[in-house]
Amino acid sequence: MLSATEIAEGLRPYLSEHAFEADNSLLSNISTYINILQQWNARTNLTAIRDPREMLTRHFGESLFAACHLIARASTAEVIDLGSGAGFPGLPLKLWAPGIRLTLIESQNKKATFLREVVRALSLKDVEVYCGRGESFAGKAHLVTMRAVEKFEDAVQVAMGLANEGGRLGILIGAAQVPAAEKILCAFRWESIPMPAAGDEQSGRVLLTAERVKSR
Repeated sequence: MLSATEIAEGLRPYLSEHAFEADNSLLSNISTYINILQQWNARTNLTAIRDPREMLTRHFGESLFAACHLIARASTAEVIDLGSGAGFPGLPLKLWAPGIRLTLIESQNKKATFLREVVRALSLKDVEVYCGRGESFAGKAHLVTMRAVEKFEDAVQVAMGLANEGGRLGILIGAAQVPAAEKILCAFRWESIPMPAAGDEQSGRVLLTAERVKSR
């Protein structure tokens, strides 16, 4: 089990540019989340990453880096996380901004069950787990997030449809995927932000933020 000190140190590269120090509640919730993820991962393939330190940086570090750029901690906005899988970046966004109203869209039953278990264990409010495909979800949100989804180009199209007019997308992807995303996001104003890494080398990953242009 990672200590609070180890978790805080592992997150530092992802939060330092915002001069933010993880508080005790956030550290405790992340520790619980990692423990549940390890237990479930032993019998259900939620993530290929097995080492808790790598889980911390790759999953929680990246997700909280995105949270810093996408949403204020006091926000009460509607957020949709498309293709949530093991809950990233959606659940860390909820830990970062507890007041958001979060929908996790996940089509696989086992993963949806895992997400509900994490929500229960962390006593999170205003979180809905929708077990189905994004194309079938009727709601829209101010912010739509996405990470490590299959059929990337198709998923971006679905994410665009889930964003309100004037809404935003936050997509965590490899730098090589940026050109494909840019072609699809012609109706959005976008920015590509390089992702830090826990070590000295660049991660080769980016946060692509995109805002839907309001019609006049």
